[in-house]
Amino acid sequence: MASPEAPPPTHHDPPAPTESEPLLGGPGDATQKPDAPIVNNLFLGTAWLSQVGAALLLAIIWSSVFTHPTLRLVSPHPLLQSLGVYTVIQAILILQPTTTPEAKRLGQRVHFSLHIASLTLFITGTTIIELNKHTAHLPHLHSTHAYLGVITLSLLLVQYLFGFTIWAVPRVWGGEDAAKAMWKYHRWVGYTALVLLLATVAAAAETDYSKGVLKVRLWAVLVAEGLIVAGVVPRVHLRKLGVQRAS
Repeated sequence: MASPEAPPPTHHDPPAPTESEPLLGGPGDATQKPDAPIVNNLFLGTAWLSQVGAALLLAIIWSSVFTHPTLRLVSPHPLLQSLGVYTVIQAILILQPTTTPEAKRLGQRVHFSLHIASLTLFITGTTIIELNKHTAHLPHLHSTHAYLGVITLSLLLVQYLFGFTIWAVPRVWGGEDAAKAMWKYHRWVGYTALVLLLATVAAAAETDYSKGVLKVRLWAVLVAEGLIVAGVVPRVHLRKLGVQRAS
């Protein structure tokens, strides 16, 4: 009797993408481990690239301000706004890798606190420069930077209110389940706001004050911003954005 043929080798399909699978890399590449301190999220995966870029951007602006004549109602604006951008980046990086309910809750609290700090910085910096324009009788909207700044700050105000109600007052959206369904939109708006923030900073480098007084180099700003994007984008979790990865 002929021996039975061996069964054909089976090929296991790759595991379906999970919420913990980032845009680039496999599951776990940008996921907070259950026993890891949340501060590790700031450097996990490609986050270190963002940290280098954020620190470089801050160094470019702050060194430019403090190595040139300072103006009481002008110099604080780039200092505070750049620090606000730095804080926003930390708020994004701290929350991106969280997956477990406990980590998400802690991450949301830190995320919220950092954004309150960034909003305070943005509003203070904007108030100072607007006061300067009013005092010196200067036009309030006369550059691409100014228009982008108004658009971005307006979007951030809506975003912060949006996120706060989803997190703290879910009944506004019809309850916990309905509020959870809104998180993906909050994330989309958040990443859009980050792009607008970086565009606003790049546009600031092209203003007369930055080029003529501070001597900020646009190419240096773009290098720093490129590192920030290179660190944030690979850690984006598509399923958290409501996007299904193609099989």
